[in-house]
Amino acid sequence: MKKWTSRSLKTLLVAGLAVTALLPNLYLSPASAAETVTGTVTATEVVKKLPKVQVIATGGTLAGQSTDETSFQTYRAGSLPIADLVASLPNKDQIADVSTYQFGNSGSSAYTIEQLYDLSLKVDEALKTQDGVVVTTGTDTMEEIAYFLDLTVRSPKPVVVTGSMRPWTVIGTDAPANLYNAIKLAASGKTKYFGTVVMLNDEFHAAREVTKTNSYRTDTFVTPEIGALGYIDEKTIRVYRAPFRALKSAADWATPFDLSKISKKDLAKVEIAYSYQDAGAGAISGFVANGAKGIVTAGTGAGGISKAMTEERKAAIEKGVVFVTTTRTGSGSNYSSGEGIIAGDNLNAAHARILLLLCLSFSKDFDTVKNWFTTVGYGQIELPVK
Repeated sequence: MKKWTSRSLKTLLVAGLAVTALLPNLYLSPASAAETVTGTVTATEVVKKLPKVQVIATGGTLAGQSTDETSFQTYRAGSLPIADLVASLPNKDQIADVSTYQFGNSGSSAYTIEQLYDLSLKVDEALKTQDGVVVTTGTDTMEEIAYFLDLTVRSPKPVVVTGSMRPWTVIGTDAPANLYNAIKLAASGKTKYFGTVVMLNDEFHAAREVTKTNSYRTDTFVTPEIGALGYIDEKTIRVYRAPFRALKSAADWATPFDLSKISKKDLAKVEIAYSYQDAGAGAISGFVANGAKGIVTAGTGAGGISKAMTEERKAAIEKGVVFVTTTRTGSGSNYSSGEGIIAGDNLNAAHARILLLLCLSFSKDFDTVKNWFTTVGYGQIELPVK
């Protein structure tokens, strides 16, 4: 009897240690943890309670195939399928139930606004069943793609845009870490009602404010002067500030830019005219002749443009073209306004173009467009009266 008891105890001890070793790898909500005590939940049922995140891929450097393992800048962007990249990520089953969708596989600058229209609708479709979405893109125009999604996606669920500065197949690549952390951030739910955020290099930024600042470095994405929203440090996600939209009520959160209410042919043509010493009028006149309904000027200093550009702008305004002023300096606010001219606040030229494009796609009334720039495009924080 004693021999049998000793052997049985050893067996129970080994089994207990094996079960204990598995516990840290299981995701348990408070409810499922309580149910497990009563023995009513199986391991399979617990796994199903993981947040559902879909990765929607558009290509870019993250999906790049390099010439060899040390070709950091010699690669073909948008080559590898997202399903294979996600499948190769270790421990993803500890943070989310991940699915994939291959929207496209190209560099970011290859996409048209009409394709971004389709991408936004796809993100909203996915969020009907998912807890969050990750969109992978190239970094060249990532800030514009992210801001387009920020202004048009109707769901308040997390949307995280990510990519990489080095292709997936080189040594020291940032691609797998960025993809893994983007999934982790989307699954956490911590950016719900934040709109779209951009996540690279363990940092996440508001789509309205983030910009690419270096052609090669992995810390290229920054929010000038204001800084990141937060950081991801392994299992810890820290949020230190929130975009202004997060402070709005659920009823007021969505923008007026519901793409399901317009067609692709309604998307307005908007261009950017860059000012410099003795800049000519040709850019503005050429854009107007080519059908531009709006033009963003990237001006010197606080947004000034040359004399020739100023005269051509007056002529364009008489034809009904709407102008937005921004600064080419990289940061700072703009307050220049007037007949046919809207101040771009602290939006850079690329962001201001996306906002003006959507405004003119939904209204031809100047006062309405100007109002949207000071409400929908607003970036300051205003606390409610207490």
